[in-house]
Amino acid sequence: MGTLYLDRRDATIAAEGGTLLIRGADGTLLRAPLGLIERVVLRGPASLTTGAIAAIAEEGAALLVLTGRQGRLAGIMTGSAHADAAIRLGQFRLALDPTAREAVGRAVLRRKLLGQHRLLAEGLRLRPEKRRLLLRGQEALAEALSRLRTEGAMAPAQLMGIEGAAAAAYWEAFGALLPPSAGFAGRNRRPPRDPANALLSLAYTLAHFEAVAAAQRAGLDPAVGFLHALHPGRESLACDLVEPLRPLCERLVWRLLAEERLRATHFTRDGEACLLGKAGRVAFYAAWEEAVAPARRLLRRGLRPLVRAARAACAELTAEEGRADA
Repeated sequence: MGTLYLDRRDATIAAEGGTLLIRGADGTLLRAPLGLIERVVLRGPASLTTGAIAAIAEEGAALLVLTGRQGRLAGIMTGSAHADAAIRLGQFRLALDPTAREAVGRAVLRRKLLGQHRLLAEGLRLRPEKRRLLLRGQEALAEALSRLRTEGAMAPAQLMGIEGAAAAAYWEAFGALLPPSAGFAGRNRRPPRDPANALLSLAYTLAHFEAVAAAQRAGLDPAVGFLHALHPGRESLACDLVEPLRPLCERLVWRLLAEERLRATHFTRDGEACLLGKAGRVAFYAAWEEAVAPARRLLRRGLRPLVRAARAACAELTAEEGRADA
């Protein structure tokens, strides 16, 4: 099963004998074997028993809770913590090392910018009539990639500045790929005010969930990042990991709207906010699961070098302490 999406209003979720029992407000009962579930996404007003929470955690599955009409992120549970504290200790040391922070930051941004450049190249093949805007976006991304390769030592804020300099041209090019019904006039959020931004926000939230769970399973602290600075309440490492996943999210949104798998009728309005309706969410979840499968494998593989570096940093710290005690 992989991911279980629980998006049923006023549902009650309990656990019994290794199975989640999902009872709808109309009395219907669904059963989901916990052994087949790696992650649970819970949205909307529902009741989750403590037994169900414990069963999800004991299985090692991750839980994402979205609340409110806009499906805002309320919390993430990733099951039992990784037992090897040496990984986290080494991660903390690397995060305090300006050279390590810069190296990770450059790698993260390079993968993001390359992914966005490829997205626009695909768009140019499919929409040659938008050539001017798409080429302008590609040129801005190429310039940012060149600066990442050639410029000297930079702090994380300077690295983010390079990415930010290309963002306006990229989003203008991205908007050119979308149908007029998407209502896209640039990135906006809190609340998203058009269908394209509503989908982008949902995709980024799900990507963040994947990043938190992957970091936790690898033994890393999702809150201690390299490109994104420490900030109360922010999972900075997860934010780092999401950056290379953004082009995947953006491509998914583009294709869903361009192919009319999601249309204006799938959305409603609540004041300024644009909301994706229930039928639209069902379609989106299915498309997301198909699109994100390769990214999950890349996350697991991509974290291995950081884990190795963290272990080495911890071993070096231990050796330094041993020499100091001698």
